[in-house]
Amino acid sequence: MKYFIITGASKGLGEGIALELIKEEHHLLCISRTESDQLKKIAAAKNCPLDFFLFDLAFSHDIPDLMQRVFDSIHPEENSGVYLVNNAGLIQPVSRVEDMDADAVDVHMRVNLLAPMLISSAFIRLSRHMQVPKRILNISSGAAQNPYYGWSCYCTGKAGMEMFGLCISEEQKNEAYPVETMSVAPGIIDTEMQTTIRGTDDRDFIHKQKFVELKESGQLVPPALAGKKLASLLLSDGFRDGEITDIRDSY
Repeated sequence: MKYFIITGASKGLGEGIALELIKEEHHLLCISRTESDQLKKIAAAKNCPLDFFLFDLAFSHDIPDLMQRVFDSIHPEENSGVYLVNNAGLIQPVSRVEDMDADAVDVHMRVNLLAPMLISSAFIRLSRHMQVPKRILNISSGAAQNPYYGWSCYCTGKAGMEMFGLCISEEQKNEAYPVETMSVAPGIIDTEMQTTIRGTDDRDFIHKQKFVELKESGQLVPPALAGKKLASLLLSDGFRDGEITDIRDSY
């Protein structure tokens, strides 16, 4: 049995990844604020164990306890691999730096950076004794490498996640059963985040029209297609520890 911990699994890209991983020999451990009836029905039909852990990642102090509960669902005698997908994220606040709301910035950085750091920390600690493949897939963005007007929080959080992954790889490389880490930018996915972006004020995000045009011209990637690509990468020989990559050209 392979175990998959997926954050933000109830909708969008996280749901797309989870859908692709629903198999009888897999056990999905989904962390999100809501459940997905679609995932539950499909998992039941395919005899795939699936558990939802309802949790708001902004409550970062409770993440260690959350991860202990998640790992309590992993049965050592049948474990053949454990995988973490740090997918959950926010785009808001979208604004010029001088106009940012302090509370909104605090929530953003808790969800987009602090939560994946704490989840990864617990993942490494709680799986330390496991002599099986262990991988962390961080869902990144081109915004980690390129500054965007109005996206200072989002760009900073994604850049921080990528560097955190590199630090994990550096620390794990001499372990007998290391945790491998990879950060992947999946492209522009047709999710609720895109709806939010298209609804922002032009003053806050001067590139808004570009994203409107991408939607209108059908250039956004369906979550199911992106999920298929990412799930395949997670389990393939193409998963290269310490690498930061962009898969937009593979669609």
